Amino acid sequence: MSIADNIARVKQRIFQAAARAGRNPDSVTLMAVSKVVEPERIHQAYEAGIRVLGENRVQEFADKASAVQDLTQAEWHLIGHLQSNKANKAAGLFHAIDSVDSLRLAQKLDQAAHQAGKILPILIEINVGGEENKSGIAPGSPELEELLNAASGLQNLQVQGLMTIPPYTEEPEGARTYFRQLRDLRDQIASRKLPRIRMEVLSMGMSHDFEIAIEEGSTCVRVGTAIFGERPKPR
Repeated sequence: MSIADNIARVKQRIFQAAARAGRNPDSVTLMAVSKVVEPERIHQAYEAGIRVLGENRVQEFADKASAVQDLTQAEWHLIGHLQSNKANKAAGLFHAIDSVDSLRLAQKLDQAAHQAGKILPILIEINVGGEENKSGIAPGSPELEELLNAASGLQNLQVQGLMTIPPYTEEPEGARTYFRQLRDLRDQIASRKLPRIRMEVLSMGMSHDFEIAIEEGSTCVRVGTAIFGERPKPR
């Protein structure tokens, strides 16, 4: 199947999952994850209607940015772990950073966005499964509270919500409890009405489990394999 066919199929699955949950399918953003995808194939996805794209690595996207700069309506998000020393470069390259996992990183991005003269949307990454090999802040941790309380002073950042990657389970249904946990955490934070924190975005669900995520309230699903097919692991 072509990339356009894959996108149409994914959109149909989004529609069906939203219908099961009694939700408007337009409330779910489809993000195409374009890591290790060649610019030519990214162009094909754009031509098929994709406008939001996610990249995992700053340098990888920097290397292909010139080849996709003609995609003027594309919105590029960094969804992979970001080291603080690459904050300046990331703030210049991306429209949003969806993987902020510490106050230190948020402060670096705030400084970088200030220097660039922009307001940078961010998501806070939550490690719902407590996995040591994954980035993210533990729900209910002092680190999360520290970041939330400091957000009002980060004038060039806009906290828009939360992101997570749950532990992998063979059956997509196994992710439901983690998606529900993130939704509940979002609701708890939103109820506090903290300054500069909007909590409108729940970025959760990938090719393997995005339908379950939609049923549990996801507003953005990050789909790579189901659009571009299996890809080689980056070296």
